[in-house]
Amino acid sequence: MRFDKVRFRYARRAPWTLHDVDATVEPGRTIVVLGRNGAGKSTLLQLAAGVLRPTEGAIRDRPAVLGWVPERFPATQPFTTLGYLRSMAEIRGLPAGAADPWIERLGLTGHADTPLPELSKGTAQKVGLAQALLTPPGLLVLDEPWEGLDASSRVLIPQIVAEVTAAGGAVLVSDHRGEIANLPGALHWTVAGGTLHASAPDQATDARHTFPADPPSSITGGEAGAGSGTGEDEVVIEVAVRRHEAAAAVDRLRAAGHRVTGVREPQPDAVREERAALAESASRVPEKGEGF
Repeated sequence: MRFDKVRFRYARRAPWTLHDVDATVEPGRTIVVLGRNGAGKSTLLQLAAGVLRPTEGAIRDRPAVLGWVPERFPATQPFTTLGYLRSMAEIRGLPAGAADPWIERLGLTGHADTPLPELSKGTAQKVGLAQALLTPPGLLVLDEPWEGLDASSRVLIPQIVAEVTAAGGAVLVSDHRGEIANLPGALHWTVAGGTLHASAPDQATDARHTFPADPPSSITGGEAGAGSGTGEDEVVIEVAVRRHEAAAAVDRLRAAGHRVTGVREPQPDAVREERAALAESASRVPEKGEGF
C-alpha cells in the first residue's frame, strides 16, 4: 500500500493536519507510528484504514482484507459481545462460530452475553480486536491498542502482530506508551509538524523518542518546575528493566507523575560493558581506608 503525496485537513480553511506524505507499507512489515498527542497519528491511521479520505493525493493498493481497531471501540451498539461478533462474521460470509477462537483467546468468554455498553474500556477494545481478526487481514491498523488493557492482555498484542506479519500481512500501530520495545524490528514512522519521517529498525533501535502522554493535571496545573514538562527543574534518569516488564514500568512511572521520555533497546556492546563494569565493581575489595 502506498501513500502518494497525501495531504489532509478537516475543513477547507483549516490548517493541514498532514501534508506531502509519501510512504509505502510493505507486506509482512510492522510499522509503529509515533508522535506527540495531536500530531496526527490517528488521522494517518484512519487514512490508512479508509475511514478518512485524503484531501489531496491518494492511497493506492490498499489490501482487500483490512482489520481496523480504533483507539476507542464504539461500544454503544445494541449487541451483546457474542451477538456483535457473530453479526460481523455473518456480514463477512463466515460461519457463526468463526469468532469463537478469538473469544476464548482474548478472554471474552465470561462477557459473551454482556451488552457492549456495559463493557469496560479494555474489554471493549478486545471485542474490537476480535472483529478485526475474524478474517486474516492483509493490513491490520491498530490505534493505541494497549490502552485500557491489563498486563496479561497487553502481551497478546505483540503475539498477534507477529502472527499477522508472518502470514504476509502488514501492521500499522500507534504507540505513546513505550510499548515499541515489545515490537523489535518494526519500522518507525514519526509524525511531527504534519510530515512523516521514517527510520529503519537498525536506526530506531537506539533512538530516544520524546513523545510523552499528557502529564497529570495535578502536575501541569501546579507549581513551576514540579514536573511541568519545561525541563527547568528536571533530570533524566535511565532505568533498565526486563523486556516483559517495560509496559508496567512505564505505567508506574507515569502514575507517579514522571514524564517517560523514551523507551529503547540497549546496544549489545553497551549491555556487555555495563554488565562487566557491574561485575568488576561487585567483586572489587576496598583498599584500606576506603569505604566504611
